[in-house]
Amino acid sequence: QVQLVESGGGLVQAGGSLRLSCAASGTIFSPNVMGWYRQAPGKQRELVATIGSGGDTNYADSVKGRFTISRDNAKNTVYLQMNGLKPEDTALYFCNFYREFRYIRINDFWGRGTQVTVSS
Repeated sequence: QVQLVESGGGLVQAGGSLRLSCAASGTIFSPNVMGWYRQAPGKQRELVATIGSGGDTNYADSVKGRFTISRDNAKNTVYLQMNGLKPEDTALYFCNFYREFRYIRINDFWGRGTQVTVSS
């Protein structure tokens, strides 16, 4: 089992910045992928960004150039630096951890989410 605890959400004006953190604990094997997803009211959960334990990253087109994902493997923590926030970034942001086996997603764990609200 892997437990994920997010922090850093809040209310910010458009154009502002926030930094989300997610600390993982429990039985953690590498390689793995950690990332952030978000879900706005009435919408499906969507990918924001992911980062592998080797440092490879993947971003949604909507956040490229504004958000930066990073991780500290020694602390089992992933970060999401969000700059240039827009009202459409308002959502509940979830931390995710998973491992792959033969391209199949296994050991899939989720945090409870942290709210990000961007006012116009």
